[in-house]
Amino acid sequence: MSGPISTSTSTPHVSGAAAGRVPVLLPYPFGEPFDYSVPAGLALAVGDYVRVPLGPRETVGVVWDAPQSRDSRIESKRLKAVAGRFDAPPMPAATRRFIEWVAAYVVAPTGAVLRMALSSTGGLEPPRASVAFRLGSVPPSLKRSHARERVLAIAADGLARSASEFADLAGCGLAVVRGLADAGALVAVSVPPRMPAADIDGAYPGPALAEDQQVAADALVAQVGSGFSVTLLDGVTGSGKTEVYFELVAAALRAGKQALVLLPEIALSAQFLQRFERRFGTRPALWHSDVSSTQRRLVWRGVAEGTTKVVVGARSALFLPFPELGAIIVDEEHESAFKQEDGVIYHARDMAIVRASIEQVPIALVSATPSLESIVNVEIGRFTKLDLPSRHAGASKPAIELVDLRKEPPPRNRFLSKTVIDAISETLARGEQAMLFLNRRGYAPLTLCRACGHRLRCPNCTAWLVEHRFHRTLLCHHCGHAERQPETCENCGTADSFAAVGPGIERIAEEAGALWPEARTILLASDTVGAGMGAGPAALDEAIRKVQAHEIDLVIGTQIVAKGHHFPMLTLVGVVDADLGLAGGDLRASERTYQLLHQVAGRAGRAERPGRVLVQTWMPEHRVMQALVSDRRDAFLRVEAEERQVARMPPYSRLAALIVSGADQAQVDQIARDLAKAAPRSDTVQVLGPAPAPLALLRGRHRRRLLLKARKDVPVQPLLRAWVDAVEIPSSIRVQIDVDPYSFL
Repeated sequence: MSGPISTSTSTPHVSGAAAGRVPVLLPYPFGEPFDYSVPAGLALAVGDYVRVPLGPRETVGVVWDAPQSRDSRIESKRLKAVAGRFDAPPMPAATRRFIEWVAAYVVAPTGAVLRMALSSTGGLEPPRASVAFRLGSVPPSLKRSHARERVLAIAADGLARSASEFADLAGCGLAVVRGLADAGALVAVSVPPRMPAADIDGAYPGPALAEDQQVAADALVAQVGSGFSVTLLDGVTGSGKTEVYFELVAAALRAGKQALVLLPEIALSAQFLQRFERRFGTRPALWHSDVSSTQRRLVWRGVAEGTTKVVVGARSALFLPFPELGAIIVDEEHESAFKQEDGVIYHARDMAIVRASIEQVPIALVSATPSLESIVNVEIGRFTKLDLPSRHAGASKPAIELVDLRKEPPPRNRFLSKTVIDAISETLARGEQAMLFLNRRGYAPLTLCRACGHRLRCPNCTAWLVEHRFHRTLLCHHCGHAERQPETCENCGTADSFAAVGPGIERIAEEAGALWPEARTILLASDTVGAGMGAGPAALDEAIRKVQAHEIDLVIGTQIVAKGHHFPMLTLVGVVDADLGLAGGDLRASERTYQLLHQVAGRAGRAERPGRVLVQTWMPEHRVMQALVSDRRDAFLRVEAEERQVARMPPYSRLAALIVSGADQAQVDQIARDLAKAAPRSDTVQVLGPAPAPLALLRGRHRRRLLLKARKDVPVQPLLRAWVDAVEIPSSIRVQIDVDPYSFL
């Protein structure tokens, strides 16, 4: 990754401010700011959040420090005027430089990147105070009741509480509290909102660390206040990596700074929050798509004011306006979930490194299965590396065994081998827990007609409809299209002829229910957390609690159970289809499969009980399977690296993709051909395509891909801009640029 622009954080004066005009960057796909006039009496500075007219309406913008805007020659009197300034801390210079850097690197309009930094405009307004009550003067004539006496006894400590807090503590209704307030026994007071994670103390005593943990923690702590550095914290599952990087968070807090922890999925947050609270005595601020709008406003405002000290979030948290950022942690740094594929396409891990560089703070990349990119950066000296090679508290690594399905195929229409079935039966008989892992949602990935072979496919995508039997629907996992299974085949007219082909976790749950009817079983996937439990983070939190409390015997799940969870009584993991991720032409298929299987294997035997992992595969000789069973990760990565180097593929070269899409297939093909003709040509650059994307139809839009492959030292951004600018793109066609693509769908 080579930066196309400077990362200087100096803050010049507003260009043209003396002439009564300011450049304002707007959160829309504009490449540069627009000039606005400044009304008399309104003082503006760089970074101020302002309201400005845009067409017939007003919008939010940021006063930018641009050298010259495209309308800088327009007389000030002809410009539209800034409508007002928000009472909010200005956007820090480092945040503005970061927005510009990201836009330049991913070849996106600067305003489109700004939009991600303005995802909670409600935080621009000062938070409103809430009403609370404290003990007043109790009139002698007050009618007494047991409920009122309980409220007054609680209020005797003089603390202000909300009406609902009094009602909860006293075990009464809100009407009792309001009645006391009306009588003057309770007095209403205005209480400023409590900003999230404002009271986290870096000096809060942490647990005693093992020797190797302490060495790694000391190395991370020493980096706080010493400028920019990147450290790869490489530790086996269960080695206590989280406790180690918590010490980096604590050191940043002790230095009076803020800290950001990025997680790849919000599903990881439940147990993480418990561990954070045990370490610091309170919880951090959360930032992800399922956080309520009210809480998002408070978190955004608290971050901007510097009062919110620690944020744990998904990739979008990277764009929060931290004024005093002291450390960044990227947990599970290898996860592909850090790559945003829609809108502005970027990789949050890579951009987190950029932000740390701009902020001049340390960043820790954490993983049990680091990405090949990070391993190579360690080898060439860009990153330092800290190792945690042993499981914490004396727990041993699980024994991994391959089950060769060629020698031991399951019965017809069944998917569990005898070895796996016997092992689960023995595990349950010992009173321990088992897990079956299959990274495929739904009941079956394909439904076809037994009479003519017709397959049910999505009308909007190049994808088969997936049967979800528990919801009695056929669903497209790409666009969300849902429909009922038809009673007759539309191709041949045969009734009741459809058959499910292949397994999803619902089908595995059906098989498990027949084999172990007495076992308490739970299904864990992103869309089906458990019977009657619904889906989403709250439901998943409750499901994880039930597993930890041993209220569940058998867990059946997808990748959301593969990482980050600690189940003390879970001693057996069975992988139903280990070969699933190896299909297709993804250059990272082997690496990703190894990472996922290694992570799910790490769920077994994390306490004092030994763990066992059974991996069902049709390809036991594959190097991924052999690396797993022999625990030779580094040897596997060396082979991966050698193959990529010979093929001149990342991380030993640069890739960038153009994805052409539109509703009219002929028009999409024509624009793709025009782009191919205009493609850059040189000894250091190769262009492949156009070709239909594997998902050639997605959400009703036809898609074609072109791939630019360049030497590692070639800056591809200028080439991409010139390439796209050379072709006239009609408004009905969309051309997306994906620098450093991770997905090739």
